[in-house]
Amino acid sequence: MTSSRRLSLHSSHNSDLARVLADNAYPGRGILCARTGGGGVVGSYFVTGRSEASREREIRLTDAGELAVAAKSDVGFDPLRHYIAATASPEWLVFGNGAQVAAVAARLARGEQPSTALDNLEHEPDAPINTDRITAIMQRPLGHLAVMGVARCSTGARRASNIVTMTVRDLEPREAVLLTTYRSNGQTIAGGQPFIETGCAARDGAELLDEVWSALNPAYRVAAMVLPVAAGLDGALVRNS
Repeated sequence: MTSSRRLSLHSSHNSDLARVLADNAYPGRGILCARTGGGGVVGSYFVTGRSEASREREIRLTDAGELAVAAKSDVGFDPLRHYIAATASPEWLVFGNGAQVAAVAARLARGEQPSTALDNLEHEPDAPINTDRITAIMQRPLGHLAVMGVARCSTGARRASNIVTMTVRDLEPREAVLLTTYRSNGQTIAGGQPFIETGCAARDGAELLDEVWSALNPAYRVAAMVLPVAAGLDGALVRNS
């Protein structure tokens, strides 16, 4: 596959979540904020990978009670592949695709507002792809507010990342907002993806995990989790390949 980048902001689609994911041969990593048909507000994070090292990962609970993306075997620490992917406080649930998750959580703990906590982040240093750093913040315990952010490489000469955020308020049942690091037709990979407003069929978190997992390309899917906002990480549903 070859890679390219384009700058997109927000996009709205009436398509369902399963179709959106199935139409993307390689989404990279993805964050999702949703309200299920049963009324529960949940976050979701998923990982896909092309290389053997990327596929030999799993989501697991750490001794500190956080959820990490880690190697299945002791192959050494890789900061781009191994990181805290989800953490929670009584006020906030934070999840995303890298070390910025811990940084954002620390800013929120200091009293910063979500949009400010998502500022001054950088995209991944994996040129030439320059993968987006994607992060979601969901307000606990009811999930009335979700703020999704991306640190994205400029398409110009600037080395500093562009920061794009989307504030989502009061999701209705079966509504979802998705952001992935890539879009692929199976031959090329494009970064700079838009926020996609879509719908989910799931009645609860378990069904949403099934919906996401079954829609991801089996050749690349690695791990996925669904995080009920009210329960936090104690109620996390995790699936690994």
